[in-house]
Amino acid sequence: MQDSATLQTSSGTDVRTRRIALAVLIVVYTLNFVDRQILAILKEPIAADLHLSDTDLGLLGGFAFALFYSVLAIPFAWLADRFSRVWIISAGLFLWSGFTALCGMAGSFAVLFLARMGVGVGEAGGVAPAYSLIADWFPPRSRARALAAYSFGIPIGSALGVLFGGLVAKAVDWRFAFIAIGVFGVLLTPLFLWLVRDPPRIATAAPQLGLAAVGKLALHKPTFWLLAFGSGSSSLVGYGLMYWLPTFLARTLHMDIVARSELLAAVLFIGGIAGMAAGGWLADRLGTRSKRAYALIPAIAFLAAAPLYAFAIESTTPLQTFALLLLPYALALVWLGPVLTAVQHLAPASSRSTMSALFLLINNLVGLGIGPYFFGAVSDYLKPVYGADSIKYAFFYGLGFYVIAAALLYLASRRITRDWID
Repeated sequence: MQDSATLQTSSGTDVRTRRIALAVLIVVYTLNFVDRQILAILKEPIAADLHLSDTDLGLLGGFAFALFYSVLAIPFAWLADRFSRVWIISAGLFLWSGFTALCGMAGSFAVLFLARMGVGVGEAGGVAPAYSLIADWFPPRSRARALAAYSFGIPIGSALGVLFGGLVAKAVDWRFAFIAIGVFGVLLTPLFLWLVRDPPRIATAAPQLGLAAVGKLALHKPTFWLLAFGSGSSSLVGYGLMYWLPTFLARTLHMDIVARSELLAAVLFIGGIAGMAAGGWLADRLGTRSKRAYALIPAIAFLAAAPLYAFAIESTTPLQTFALLLLPYALALVWLGPVLTAVQHLAPASSRSTMSALFLLINNLVGLGIGPYFFGAVSDYLKPVYGADSIKYAFFYGLGFYVIAAALLYLASRRITRDWID
């Protein structure tokens, strides 16, 4: 049965309009991850300039961003369920871009930490409202593919962030890279407002739930918690690895900033697009037969990714590293289309933004808040034993979280049919 948002979409928004709007959202999400990932490739020059430890760098990449990004996503999403989602995304784009530019002006750890918090404040308004828009624009039979396409912004933005950051840092300095990307985002804001419109909202059979009511609904749905903490466990590894792989390439394989930015950009782009496309396609194809597929597909992918990442970390040349990273990185991102689609069906259509924000709160506090810090802290702990290779051995400890993620998603698959809302 189609929900009212789906009926409204099919009658009120034509295919061409939906596709243009989705394309623009992908561009904005791409910039979101450029701003987020550019720090990863610039860690070494920043550390040298501001005299920072691996633990300091882990805090900048995780906690400084994740705290406000995760918590403020909930009130932004509550507003998005009631007011213009497009205006909320636009305000977020303007804010996070402005604070990204301010990162390039930081003269100390404290100032850079606060600027990264500001980036998190802006980006809190970007993702949950976009999920809700896409769920309203696209019918259930193509929703996982649409959400996976939106998620292309993650590998594209991550690839552009590390490539642009590395090239600009080499040609100019790390500060100019932040400033240039930030100014571009500020200038993009009015174009986004001009090109994207909220679909008209109509009355639905389900009442619009408040934040407390959505929280109560989530509290009584075990699937929600299993999906959120399972995805969060995988994101802990994903964010941590992507943040620290440039350091691994610099310290263990002795690659300069341009070489490592080029290698990682290729891995992020090729592997990321392949993994997300495969996850969305498999979810739309198998989810029509059994809703359990939305949780089982990523569970299997995580179990396969862990040993493959271990092989990649043991590689001794850049070419080996590139070849061995592609498949596990793709598998690690298969979860986005299936899980994000499932989350949209754990709440009524009128409360999807808020439910998505609750999911993102857990996923990002666990994944983004802990991941970069965990690997940095373990690296510092292991440094007296392993020296420059300490980050390599920190990776092995972290890969165990993929096993935890797979177990939680398997448990979610056993409950998901009972918690599903069409």
